[in-house]
Amino acid sequence: MTWVDGELWHGTWEDDGSELRRIDPENGTVLERLEMPPGVGVSGLESDGANLFYCGGGPSGKVRAVRRPKRTQA
Repeated sequence: MTWVDGELWHGTWEDDGSELRRIDPENGTVLERLEMPPGVGVSGLESDGANLFYCGGGPSGKVRAVRRPKRTQA
């Protein structure tokens, strides 16, 4: 889990599916999902404080970098 620019993000991994989720910190609602390609698992999650997330690649031994989606100005 990581907190960046007022957003809470969490990495999930179930069976062969994995995704990064933006979560509402007030009630736990999933606000956004970034699905990883089939067979690409992520574990752990950290932000560089800007536009990249870093997550473990499970048993692959890789560290994955995932670009955080841009936010539109309201």
